[in-house]
Amino acid sequence: MKIIVAPDSFKESLTSLEVATQIEAGFREIFPAAEYLKLPVADGGEGTVAALVAATGGELRTARVHDPLGKPVSAVYGICGDGRTAVIEMAAASGLSLVPPHCRNPLLTSSFGSGELIRQVLDDDVRRMIIGIGGSATNDAGAGMLQALGVQLRDEAGREIGAGGGALGRLAKIEMSGLDPRLVACHIEVACDVNNPLTGLRGASVVFGPQKGANPAMIQTLEANLSHFARLIERDLGCRIAEVPGAGAAGGMGAALLAFLNAQLRPGVEIVIEAIHLKDVLMGADLVITGEGQIDGQSLNGKTPVGIAKVAQQQGIPVIALAGSLGDNAEAVLACGINALFSVVRGPCSMEEALINAAQNVRRTSRQIAALLRLGGI
Repeated sequence: MKIIVAPDSFKESLTSLEVATQIEAGFREIFPAAEYLKLPVADGGEGTVAALVAATGGELRTARVHDPLGKPVSAVYGICGDGRTAVIEMAAASGLSLVPPHCRNPLLTSSFGSGELIRQVLDDDVRRMIIGIGGSATNDAGAGMLQALGVQLRDEAGREIGAGGGALGRLAKIEMSGLDPRLVACHIEVACDVNNPLTGLRGASVVFGPQKGANPAMIQTLEANLSHFARLIERDLGCRIAEVPGAGAAGGMGAALLAFLNAQLRPGVEIVIEAIHLKDVLMGADLVITGEGQIDGQSLNGKTPVGIAKVAQQQGIPVIALAGSLGDNAEAVLACGINALFSVVRGPCSMEEALINAAQNVRRTSRQIAALLRLGGI
């Protein structure tokens, strides 16, 4: 029996490789003679660099940048095996995991460090980039990134605005003359895990603001500020961006990359699936196991488990998905090639307990799934 184990990470607890390792360990207790192939996958968030570097035989590098609150941090990025393509995770410099829960405030957090990572890649003389923008702590529409790359965002008095989504309300003028000229020669693909617009009920602030620490009052401010930024982008750059699918990804980072860097947004899982040659790897497989930290109705919008399942479905291979939790409308993914869903949490517990026990919970649940399959005669 050939089993493909291809999960995403469980955010803030396990990397995709660690999840895959625990799934395999649980299954081996029941099917020790099976052939297992672990394929760590990502959809633009944490794990994208590792997945693409491993798939292409590339290398990891480190740069010193600023985290969402302006503190120095070491961020890992990758150079693919071709030596001409860099892979950047926004989460490495501007990720939610870098900000303690009690400090999360998208009015203040900035994407400046992500711009510093892009600048480092330019210094490496690499001009093709894949930028994964999942897992961000920011809601500043990429303003910090733009400032790191030389764009001047000025208020009515001609001063540079400050950091964070709250500062966008003071923006009066966008000046492009300082933008790093090396970007003109760049080809940038954005690995995006959602298709939300910048503003509105499905926009960055309303949908993703709460997980970044925004309360209802903050959300109103952030929504107004992103709308204001979108109007100035249209006025100063001639680019209408607010309703473009994916513009709301990563607190509006999608909008900035599209409007200012002429980037191409693609579902991140598609980019990774191509790089790991998933269609070829699946040939002859009997079962695929995938998963991520939470599966819910939003998983239909380009998340890893659905992307993996669609490819497996084309070859008639059954798919089982594991998640740390199953959210609202999680069953919707069953129409996309996933045959069964399981939450690994064993009972009521705090978020802290769920994160601490994630590894053993994944292993135990995997073992029980395997035992159930054996009872069914597999």
